Amino acid sequence: MKKWFSDNKNTIILLLVCAVIFIVGCVLASPEKSDSPSAEEYSEYERAKVVQILADNTVQDETSDGGWRGEQLMLVDVLTGQYSGKTIQVSNFVGPLYGVPLNEGDGAVVAISTYSDGSFIGTVYEFDRLVPMIIVVLLFLVSAVAVGGKTGAKSLFGLGITFVSLFFILIPALMKGAPTLPTVFGVSSFIAVVSLAILGGVQKKTVCAMLGTVSGTALAMIFGLISQGILRIDGLRVSDVEPLLQLRQTGTPIGLTGLLVGGIIISALGAVMDVTMGISSALFEVSAANPNLGKKELFRSGMNIGRDMVGTMTNTLILAFLGSSFVFILYLYSMGLSGYQLISSAYLSLEVISGISCSIGVVLSIPITAIITAIALAKSDKTA
Repeated sequence: MKKWFSDNKNTIILLLVCAVIFIVGCVLASPEKSDSPSAEEYSEYERAKVVQILADNTVQDETSDGGWRGEQLMLVDVLTGQYSGKTIQVSNFVGPLYGVPLNEGDGAVVAISTYSDGSFIGTVYEFDRLVPMIIVVLLFLVSAVAVGGKTGAKSLFGLGITFVSLFFILIPALMKGAPTLPTVFGVSSFIAVVSLAILGGVQKKTVCAMLGTVSGTALAMIFGLISQGILRIDGLRVSDVEPLLQLRQTGTPIGLTGLLVGGIIISALGAVMDVTMGISSALFEVSAANPNLGKKELFRSGMNIGRDMVGTMTNTLILAFLGSSFVFILYLYSMGLSGYQLISSAYLSLEVISGISCSIGVVLSIPITAIITAIALAKSDKTA
């Protein structure tokens, strides 16, 4: 045990420092408690189980590609909340774009609206997807550990850190008015350092990858800022930003203009980490196989390795952005827009900025990581 602590001392120190930073970040970003009294009329979302279908007129609509349409009236047992244990009557409204028909025994999430006179009414919000979601996630976790072994388990731990950092530090901090781009970049850099430290420990190889990741992500941010300036577009034109604009107008101090580039930073982070760690690890193997290689030869080897990554990685990023907007692309195509109209649309500009900025970050992280790793290896050879 003592030997293990001695061999991993630097990693343990770094992770402890990161843990302190994480805790401080959570405390600073935590939402303030509201002292306002509870409303006389309010709605709650609770889990329930369907016990009886009283009426059902749902049918499949062929004009909606087989989507369901109609209404169900049912009795449900409420499983959580203040009405737990009660059987209530609820309605389930179903359409092609919302809701699904339910059967007896199905789980559901119901919206229960309570009024000032003590009466209440319930409607089905959605099918209860908690258990299916847990099954899907468990299948992913088991697959990652079964194939990746200890490395897979470490990657899952790093993924957990990523999710917690995003949802318990970044988003609450932005909602409290923290500057968008510095906050997103700082949290992303923290995620990169912690994830790489968990995967590879604190050694020269991972430190080189950390520096390359932070540099590549910074370049993606800079290129995104330049691009949005040239195209005269910013985060206020991002889809689904309207509710956030309404929040800001009612007093929530969230910064909106930086959301476009903030999304670019987060999107680029994973791909940049993948590339930088791959190049750094490969160069350390090359140096171990041929210790006589100098900085120039190592840098050239790093560039050769990186060039093989460029084509597939940039293609992956562009396809990821296009795939996430595939439905909207089909909609635009159906409108028969002219070339000038499409090119000047805000949507296309946003996708171009996002896809190309992320790709720029990946591409430029290759020479940066190759240079950093070559210098680190050359220095270690001299000191050896």
